[in-house]
Amino acid sequence: MKKVLMTTAAVAAFALTAGTADAAMKKQFISIGTGGVTGVYYPTGGAICRLVNKGRKKHGVRCSVESTGGSVYNINTIRAGELDMGVAQSDWQYHAYNGSGKASFKKVGPFKGLRAVFSVHAEPVSIIARKDAGIKTVDDLVGKRVNIGNPGSGTEATWGVMWAAMGKKNGDLKLVAQMKSAETPSALCDNKIDAFFWLVGNPAALNKEATTTCDAVFATVGNAAVAKLVKEKPYYRWATIPGGMYRGNPKDIKTFGVGATFVSSTRTSSDTVYAVVKAVFDNFKQFKNLHPAFAGLKESEMIKDALSAPLHDGAAKYYKERSWM
Repeated sequence: MKKVLMTTAAVAAFALTAGTADAAMKKQFISIGTGGVTGVYYPTGGAICRLVNKGRKKHGVRCSVESTGGSVYNINTIRAGELDMGVAQSDWQYHAYNGSGKASFKKVGPFKGLRAVFSVHAEPVSIIARKDAGIKTVDDLVGKRVNIGNPGSGTEATWGVMWAAMGKKNGDLKLVAQMKSAETPSALCDNKIDAFFWLVGNPAALNKEATTTCDAVFATVGNAAVAKLVKEKPYYRWATIPGGMYRGNPKDIKTFGVGATFVSSTRTSSDTVYAVVKAVFDNFKQFKNLHPAFAGLKESEMIKDALSAPLHDGAAKYYKERSWM
């Protein structure tokens, strides 16, 4: 009898240990790289994590958001295995996967492990200038004090592409500033810079801050060099910042831009990506309400537009289940 009791106890202990191990295996902690807290990337990551964490008891995935330097930083850090997922401009998704564009991407070669998950909001180029600086178009930036984006950001990289396409160098500016986005409205209104350049979904809190704190206007971005870029590069598109969205800017502003995309890599398991994608699209109406920039999102566009890296297996699994693919 004593032997039987010992055997039963051993079985129970084994079952308990196995159950604990199984539960531990099911728990996944993921981190999402975003951007500065004043842009749309940070709340995008926050919106995704909010929905993922809402259902974590079912799928076991717990999500956290990191404020980072932006697109290029996020992609490089995913490549290094230090981030699981991140938000990135569509152009830098393309360049990272193909090993083109920035010198750093060319040096390390194509990131063939990069995977697209879905696209998010459009990101038009925004050039916000002091009204008294005389900047009405992108060409008027020559000889001015301009913030071109913080180092390592997609904004800085896109600035370099656009400015070079126009046949210009940073030396053609009176001052090249590289402040964090959160610092730019006060720098503009304090007359430390004449304009700042960045890509962001609209409406954006930082754009609103600049235009309400002082007299600031948007410059148009539609010269021949930009038109050539849009025509030749599949990840660029024409865009319009609606008139009346920001104080002092009653007319539509013509510009160009990219799409914000959500990316991961083959390091992140299919089950984890599936859980994230399911959390977003099973609660799509709620997701769209989490930020004004999401209002016009459509599921049919998000699963294909601006995605230049292969689709992650976990995302594809969900889209096929919904008969979207």
